[in-house]
Amino acid sequence: MARFNMHDFDSIEKSPTSPYSLRNKINSMLNCSTYVRAKVDSVNPDTGEYRIVLQGTLEKEDTKWEE
Repeated sequence: MARFNMHDFDSIEKSPTSPYSLRNKINSMLNCSTYVRAKVDSVNPDTGEYRIVLQGTLEKEDTKWEE
């Protein structure tokens, strides 16, 4: 699996994307993290719409983060 890096965050927000593609990107991000937390921000039972906030820390490689 390729390492998730700072440049990959842009690809998460690109729309439209398939659930399969988004799942793979988020899995990669979570697997490359040393700390993760999820918060269910809202759920609408009438529409099925939901909002989940992810927070975490990516593993740091030997080099500094490139911006």
